[in-house]
Amino acid sequence: MAVTIDLIKKLREKTNAPMMDCKKALQEANGDLKTATEILKKRGQIVVLKKAGRTAKEGVIESYIHSNNKIGVLLEVNCETDFVARNEDFRRFVRDLCMQIAASSPVYVLREEVPKSIVEREKDILKEQVKGKPKKIVEKIVNGKLEKFYSEVCLMDQVFIKDDKIKIKDYLTTIIGKIGENIVVRRFVRFQVGEDIG
Repeated sequence: MAVTIDLIKKLREKTNAPMMDCKKALQEANGDLKTATEILKKRGQIVVLKKAGRTAKEGVIESYIHSNNKIGVLLEVNCETDFVARNEDFRRFVRDLCMQIAASSPVYVLREEVPKSIVEREKDILKEQVKGKPKKIVEKIVNGKLEKFYSEVCLMDQVFIKDDKIKIKDYLTTIIGKIGENIVVRRFVRFQVGEDIG
């Protein structure tokens, strides 16, 4: 199948990848949009792995106050250079994360940050809910519900509020691939009027 400029534009809109990368992925995928998207995703993950070891000591602290003045967010996102900290794509990513945190109330950045005691307690609750079912089924149900738990409390596992086809970790991978630097979502705090900070 011929790779047309319209097809390249479509893939670029879908993935945010550079035009030449979109063209190469489409050529590799014989014009199949879905396969090309997967190719770009894998390449993005390889870029992320290569960049992961690099130190990210620059960046920004962004604040967001919701229009009702009852929810506020402070977020630190790091990158490798001051130049990238001023980059419009980077700044948009950080602003999007602030709105994500305000809207979706995550508690942790990564699932690895969730204390083992909380995970174990959650597992116990879930096992209690499916008591009496065969052991194999119990394990599958518990693992599935645990994934749902992570998608609620961990920012990186949440579905992006502006695009429900991707998770925040996919958005981060895309930005790292596009900018070419390691980017680390360091920490955040979410304030809501009348709510205790845990």
